[in-house]
Amino acid sequence: MSAGEKARAKAEQVVGKAVRKAAHAMGKETTAAKGAALETRGRARATKEKSRDHFRH
Repeated sequence: MSAGEKARAKAEQVVGKAVRKAAHAMGKETTAAKGAALETRGRARATKEKSRDHFRH
């Protein structure tokens, strides 16, 4: 996994989780769903990069 993609995936996960929790606490369910989607996108990106590394080695 390249360092840039790894950092980007982790950043998406962290930001998504923060947005989701903050929005949920304020009762804004639409924004919470967007945060959850961002977090999921980060997890998917990390999974994609890990699988790519397994095929390279």
